[in-house]
Amino acid sequence: MRSATEKMMYQAFGFIVTSEFELPELTQISGTDDVPDIVIEVHDLSNLWNRLEVKNGVFTANEQRVIFRVPHVAIFCIQEGKKIIISPAIGSDIDEIRLYVLGSCMGALLLQRKILPLHGSAVAIDGKAYAIVGESGAGKSTLASAFLQRGYQLLSDDVVAIYLSPNDQTPYVIPSFPQQKMWQESLEHFGLDTTHYRPLFQRETKFSIPVLSNFCSTPLPLAGVFELFKSEKHEVEVHRVSKLESLYVLYSHTFRNVLVHSLDLQAWHFETTVKIGAQIEIFRLQRPVSEFTVPNLVSFILTTINKDG
Repeated sequence: MRSATEKMMYQAFGFIVTSEFELPELTQISGTDDVPDIVIEVHDLSNLWNRLEVKNGVFTANEQRVIFRVPHVAIFCIQEGKKIIISPAIGSDIDEIRLYVLGSCMGALLLQRKILPLHGSAVAIDGKAYAIVGESGAGKSTLASAFLQRGYQLLSDDVVAIYLSPNDQTPYVIPSFPQQKMWQESLEHFGLDTTHYRPLFQRETKFSIPVLSNFCSTPLPLAGVFELFKSEKHEVEVHRVSKLESLYVLYSHTFRNVLVHSLDLQAWHFETTVKIGAQIEIFRLQRPVSEFTVPNLVSFILTTINKDG
């Protein structure tokens, strides 16, 4: 951890970020006098937390502020889309704190800025962005990594940030930062040695994978979303989702969608997802739970994209 006078400057999700916490996952920048968009600071929030009326002992939120606590890790406060305050627990793992800063905190901050965060990965294919969403463990990062193995580029992993262009309301995916998170089993399927990568935190079997040479740093128009889910069937199948059902898919996979109501963003979220759903195609992609079918999934997606022009 650095002192307040030693703040590091980074770039992530199109924003300039200054942080008292070192964030090696992000792209470090220097030589700019621009005012930071996001400030990450360390303060003691324990007294504030004890005074708050917390839902289920987990989080509290209003239109200006989101506060949540992870036991034995930290208390986190996200304010007005501009500031993240961290109050580390005694003996907490800094690596684990960073996971929440770059995941849940960034997801809440994007919502505060009215940028739609989807829980998934996004890859660049022929100048367009395609998002892969799904429940935890569905294989989103593994599938995105398979695209990187084929020479395509990563736009984002875990949190996919989407905004509508002011002129024609076209949805764009904002690049996040050049890193993937992958389970040991997935790395082994790709023939990658885990000794070359750093675990996300102690005793974790999920690893941080740098993707510097396969990272797309330019926002790209969102052309499609693939909802990945596991099935007991042995076949890979893909089905187009209706325009009406696409609203449910986009809401279901909004990162920390419980905050949409808490932040009073229901009307904005509905209007945004209607506009996105009207301009893109959404597909459900079924994969067998008992087999490693990632190469087939890549082929199915590429074939589907080509058929849809």
